[in-house]
Amino acid sequence: MKEKIKLFLDSDLLEKYLLGATKKEETLQVERYIAMYPEVRAMYLELQDNLEAYAKLHAIKSPDGLKEKILGTIKAQNSIRKRFTRYAIAASVAVFIFAGSSYFFWDQNKSLMEENTIVSNKIKTLEADMREQLEDVRNQFIVLNNPLTKKYTVKGNKNAKDLKAIAYINPVKKLSYINVRNLPQLPEDKCFQMWAEVNGEMVNLGIIKEITDKDKMLALPYADNAIGYITIEQKGGNMAPTVENIVANITY
Repeated sequence: MKEKIKLFLDSDLLEKYLLGATKKEETLQVERYIAMYPEVRAMYLELQDNLEAYAKLHAIKSPDGLKEKILGTIKAQNSIRKRFTRYAIAASVAVFIFAGSSYFFWDQNKSLMEENTIVSNKIKTLEADMREQLEDVRNQFIVLNNPLTKKYTVKGNKNAKDLKAIAYINPVKKLSYINVRNLPQLPEDKCFQMWAEVNGEMVNLGIIKEITDKDKMLALPYADNAIGYITIEQKGGNMAPTVENIVANITY
């Protein structure tokens, strides 16, 4: 029985249940285990508290003016629909009054439809960005709370002695994150850049900007026996890493 409970706790069903990502059968199993086993109930309550604290800590502040932009977009759509309906009715009447005016209204309707498509595409892009951010927060929560996650301390070499970071690797969920805690001061024409060697190919993970949030987690591409690097590059970054300027290695 203890082995059965241990296997359940080692899985990510509790985390998925808390985030509303379980299937119907999984939901029933989780709720049954919570009701039957004190160990599972205790872990559930602990994860619930952790999720609440984590959500508060990493609450994403909406960009300035986002509310006004969304309201403006909604108004624009309503305006487009009203204008479209008005022009459509006018066009129908005009066909009977004067056949030559039909082209004018067709051109107006076409412009309005194109405008409506642009607005709709912007809304879809915003929704996709929000889903991506939610998925990233979910993965961070799993990595930080899963007992199978391995934690590695990353330190810079003699060229970046003050560089400090912590890598979190979960080989079961195949998730990797790094939390850069401190960056040494560099000349204005230099920057730190992160890389990952995945399946023999070097992947550019971008420039590590000045740290403003010491709790921020950066996603790493996961692969068995992958290696991460931090290099010093010219301001703006490079397409390929400067090998002689490697200041930290991350093996996972």
